[in-house]
Amino acid sequence: MTSGKTISENIKKLRNKLGLTQDDLAKKADIKYTTLMKVESGTVNKPSVQTMAKIAKALGVSIEDLLK
Repeated sequence: MTSGKTISENIKKLRNKLGLTQDDLAKKADIKYTTLMKVESGTVNKPSVQTMAKIAKALGVSIEDLLK
């Protein structure tokens, strides 16, 4: 099982690689900024599949890539 920390680190790493701010990614993924902030900070360590799918799509990766 993957820890929430890994998911948050992967999202942050990919977001920075694309030069996106948290606000940019939230808008691109069509999720609330606060939701992204909580997922990225690890406050929410088990985001919904729907949220993960939106974030993965916005980052151009698969959900599996976020879980590695």
